[in-house]
Amino acid sequence: LDRLTAESLTTNTDVRLTVTRCFRTLKSSTDSSDIITALRTLHSYLDEGPESTATSAERAEFRKTYYSSALQLLVSNIQADWLHQLTAAQRTELWDGLFLAGPPEQALLVLMDAIGELRWVVLGKFLQRRRLAELLWSYCLEAAPSDSPQLRETLLGRISALPDITANKLQLNNRALFLPQQYYPLLATEMLTALERTCQALRAGTDCSLTFVAQTLGKVCIQGHSGSVLAVMAPRLSACTRSDMVWQRVCWKLLENVPQRWMESVLTGLVQAVSGPDALGRIIGNLVLTNKKAQFVITHKLLLLQYKYETRVLRIILGYLAADRDRRPLLIQVLRSVSQAWANSSAVKHTPLEQQLYVSKALLLSVSLLKDSEIQELRSELLQCMLGGMQTHLDSNVVRIRRMGMVIGEYLSSRMDINGTKLKFEYDQDEETRELLSLLAPGACDEPEAEPTAETAESAQNASQTTSGAQALKTDPDSDLDSDDELTPYDMSGDQEISKASPPRYLRDCLEILISSEDPERVELALQAAESLVRKNSFAAREISVQMSKVLLHMDDKYNINGFLYLRQATMVALTVADCIPVTHYLTTEFYSLNYSLRQRLDILEVLALAAQELSKPVTEKKAASISSATTAESTPYPGDNPVHWRNVVEKRIQSKTKRLTKKAAQPVTKATPNRYAPVAGHFFFPLLKNYDKPQVTFDLLGSDHLVLGRLIHTLGLFMHLAVNAPIAAQMGCALLDFVWAVRYHADQMVRRGVLFAVCSVFLSMPSQNLLVDISDQLFETRSWLADVAEGDPDADCRSLAVQSLVLLDKSLKKQLQDPQAPTVET
Repeated sequence: LDRLTAESLTTNTDVRLTVTRCFRTLKSSTDSSDIITALRTLHSYLDEGPESTATSAERAEFRKTYYSSALQLLVSNIQADWLHQLTAAQRTELWDGLFLAGPPEQALLVLMDAIGELRWVVLGKFLQRRRLAELLWSYCLEAAPSDSPQLRETLLGRISALPDITANKLQLNNRALFLPQQYYPLLATEMLTALERTCQALRAGTDCSLTFVAQTLGKVCIQGHSGSVLAVMAPRLSACTRSDMVWQRVCWKLLENVPQRWMESVLTGLVQAVSGPDALGRIIGNLVLTNKKAQFVITHKLLLLQYKYETRVLRIILGYLAADRDRRPLLIQVLRSVSQAWANSSAVKHTPLEQQLYVSKALLLSVSLLKDSEIQELRSELLQCMLGGMQTHLDSNVVRIRRMGMVIGEYLSSRMDINGTKLKFEYDQDEETRELLSLLAPGACDEPEAEPTAETAESAQNASQTTSGAQALKTDPDSDLDSDDELTPYDMSGDQEISKASPPRYLRDCLEILISSEDPERVELALQAAESLVRKNSFAAREISVQMSKVLLHMDDKYNINGFLYLRQATMVALTVADCIPVTHYLTTEFYSLNYSLRQRLDILEVLALAAQELSKPVTEKKAASISSATTAESTPYPGDNPVHWRNVVEKRIQSKTKRLTKKAAQPVTKATPNRYAPVAGHFFFPLLKNYDKPQVTFDLLGSDHLVLGRLIHTLGLFMHLAVNAPIAAQMGCALLDFVWAVRYHADQMVRRGVLFAVCSVFLSMPSQNLLVDISDQLFETRSWLADVAEGDPDADCRSLAVQSLVLLDKSLKKQLQDPQAPTVET
């Protein structure tokens, strides 16, 4: 032992003396031959070939003690004269070689610290010569860490953040090799190389450690580069683990050694990068059973807390849980938690639609992966989920949520087979419902029918022809003697059935038919002709407008008339336009009356909204020509009294006398017409603000009937929007803000959307000076509320409307504050 100690001391002393002499030469000598000799001496301690002059002990001592100092000395002499005296080949061999031949972890740290002073070429060669793979492999061979935790953490930071460090130091001189798009796939390849060498070492009986590689993978993923790294690693790992158990053991150990704080980012990237549940099972094994963090991420966070992933990720996660007998209890646990979340009424009201759709997909996939025996064990829980969740979804005002409830209710009832009955709803299939229905394919019990081949179809056609021919021979033995095959059938596709009744020609006859007739054909003809009769004879319509509106409002589709709802609505809109104030007064009064269904109240709002939109549009010549015959019979003004006629004459004379070098296309002159809605806007708006807080026997606007409340607020916002530039707009805006302020935090998202639309309409239509004068006390609080909604509301439409409202408010206030001619209000 003493002899070995003495030899070690002698070796250390010799190396120290030689290295010190070389360092002194590099610092002070100006002779290029001495510099080259010193560099070659330092190289000799890195050369492991048979021609090396240094012993293994000397090489180990130099690598451990003096290598980093040698590199730092080279960096500090980057501006020395002797460096520029070296040829390009000598610099590549002696200067660059020292960075590329020694311990890679020490070289990388020095290169990264000196990247601003050193040539970037050396770092590029370090990466291109696969030195990162050597670095990772050197740590795989260590049974126990030989360096300090601080040094290892620093090295991990340099490896994972190399693109950021080089970009900060090189800035505009950065190279493509150091960009994230190229570096992280290269790092993934180097990690795969280290894993492959680990597999080879294990087959040879050598122990290895994957701690550093796992830490590198976790560090890179937590910094947001899991996509580019795992896009390279996952396909290779999936292919290697398909038939190699050693590769499977290596992958399982790699994931086990990922630190807990980085486990989520690794698993999240992995489930998105693998091709299917089988590949995920081969790569991570039963990690969810041994690692609590992995179990939380796979069974809870990726399913219930996050919803940004594609449906494929849900298939992979749930398929992975269902693929192994030991993991199937976790699938049952997932089903319980997902079903509770889906049936939670608070979640339906306060979570985004996208998250509800995501949870619905997870529920469908979970149920489809269960066996019939497992379904029977969970029958009571699924039944409770179906009944409670369907009730919550069907009560929602959002059509998309109701359709989700219908689809899942149908499937759950079909799987549970309650007394042989299955739920069946009628709904229009859109992209979302089709996607939900497509998820049921993996759990379908019946195999799809095989599509007929060409031979099968041809044989079936021949058999059909043979059968039909045989039947023809049996029924008509003389068919070949007296055939009608050559006679061409008469085309009757354009024929129309002659109606026995004729449509009414007068409006009173039409009203009488609608009131008293029991003939379905006459009622349909009267309903079809009603709108045109109202618009052609406005005087006659005014006489019976309220009576006819009452009849139409209470009319039911007892004869199943085609387009009944549209025809009834169009006629009521025409009556409201023709005789605005009486009909509007009647409809707004009936809106809060007793014994009306919610459908009738919604019909009132739709009619008022459509009538207000029509009144706000300018009357075109075509519409003006369709006024009643009494109006057209009035005396036409003499052409000489028409100022437009003379204006056209003068314009033509000016055009004929004017000479132009270039002739522009004549722009059509828009004729100004009065706004028919502005004088009557208050009749539409203010009556609907009465009695909203008084619950009736069959109508509770602020309670359970939030569907009508949302539609009412939206309609009031529309009235406000159409009243732009109207004298009463300021008064309407103040009243509308006071009304919606009490329900701005309503639990139903449709009500909140209506509130935000109404606020948008106020800021868009109300004069800017009135915003500062009439509602100045509320502006600060309103702006603060809109900012909170824009940032934190679960509904995307609400957030968008809040942002638009903030933009309109700021624009209006800025315009008013910057306008020096803004009118002032005298007190």
